[in-house]
Amino acid sequence: MVDEGTFDAAAAALHVTPSAVSQRVKALEQRTGRVLLLRTKPVRPTESGEVLVRLARQVGRLERDAYAELGLSGAGEPTRVSVAVNADSLATWFLGALTRVPPEARLSFELRREDEAHTAALLREGTVMAAVTSSPDPVPGCSVRRLGRMRYLPVARPEFAARHLDGPLRRALPEAPVVVFDRRDDFQDGFVRRLTHGRAEAGVRRHYVPTSEGFVEAVAAGLGWGMVPEAQAVPLLREGRLTVFAPDRTVDVPLYWQQWKLDSPALAVVADAVTEAAAGALRSGRARGDAGRDPAVSARADR
Repeated sequence: MVDEGTFDAAAAALHVTPSAVSQRVKALEQRTGRVLLLRTKPVRPTESGEVLVRLARQVGRLERDAYAELGLSGAGEPTRVSVAVNADSLATWFLGALTRVPPEARLSFELRREDEAHTAALLREGTVMAAVTSSPDPVPGCSVRRLGRMRYLPVARPEFAARHLDGPLRRALPEAPVVVFDRRDDFQDGFVRRLTHGRAEAGVRRHYVPTSEGFVEAVAAGLGWGMVPEAQAVPLLREGRLTVFAPDRTVDVPLYWQQWKLDSPALAVVADAVTEAAAGALRSGRARGDAGRDPAVSARADR
């Protein structure tokens, strides 16, 4: 029902009538004593419904793992693993992590790019099995591993910095054009608030560029300044296309791996590969100025 979106679509998928689907849902609601679905278009699970949806997906995952171990029908099909991941991780180190998964595991990946709020919602609903997130607080039914810290550098094109950032930054940044990922991206504003002790935010002249690669290119092209992941900034710094205009104000964002608490071989092999790759790509430990203490800055990690 949740996957199909409507009673009619669910009935078609199950080869029964819409009335039969409705009766089954009502029977389940009577049995649990809770409303499980919001009758909207598309239908949405209530908080109680999310618990049952997640349980059903987890049981399905365990059933498929058991069939594979027993060598029964369907075992030759690849195992699908769904993961929510933030855009900056996806653009820098995460795909390399997936290449570490042994080919004999026969996994296929479904990646969902989402911000922190949606990542948590996808885990709660059971839509994804795991997620890279900036939140250390586990979603119910999930375990958490710390992956490391992604460092962001305040950068701009050298000509842009000479024109717009010549002078005290606490005065220049609120007036300078800025590149922002999307309308939920508060990272640049949070950076300026910290710099000005809450007296100002980033400038009103904003360019919204909703891809990680496009964001970096927009900054390198001189449209505005921005906070760029170190891994993406370093090559452009070497080429002279970018400059760090506040080298003592880098920001580190902690990243975590959350996954269902299941004894699933598929999830275990992915978690090991992600943890191993993160150890080589991210910074370890905790640094002064860690963005985990500033929710406004942490939000950028799930850009």
